[in-house]
Amino acid sequence: MTEVQRIADQLRRSYEGQAWHGPSLTEVLAGVTPEKAAAKPLPGIHSIWEIVRHVTSWAAVARRTVEGEAYPVRLAAPADWPEATNSWPAALAELDREEKALIEAVMGMTDARLEETVTERKGYTFYVLLHGVVQHNLYHAGQVMLLKKLMLMSS
Repeated sequence: MTEVQRIADQLRRSYEGQAWHGPSLTEVLAGVTPEKAAAKPLPGIHSIWEIVRHVTSWAAVARRTVEGEAYPVRLAAPADWPEATNSWPAALAELDREEKALIEAVMGMTDARLEETVTERKGYTFYVLLHGVVQHNLYHAGQVMLLKKLMLMSS
């Protein structure tokens, strides 16, 4: 297996399953209703729906960067945390499209490209970016799991 294939595999595992740590993003989103997705059980926190839109935004940024667009140093609001718009099934479908498109784009890379610099920041390579997306998916999967448990406790 090449390093690109290993990273694509880790992206897939963080998104749709067989992750070493536990449930993937898709697994923790299974069964979430539109009502639960929109709920904010505590003040000042993001909803599951907002988290899904946020993860989608960053998967799209990574995909577009792999495809040759300039990497943004950061996303300005509301692009970083888009509102919970459209329907819940549409938000999940958009997440699915972006995650799978990113994996496909990564599979088109060479191992040598992993060492190329993504931004002017020292050491920020495609290798770092793509592992960051894996970590980002899993971080937010944990948040979704905690929100689901919090809602169970409060019902």
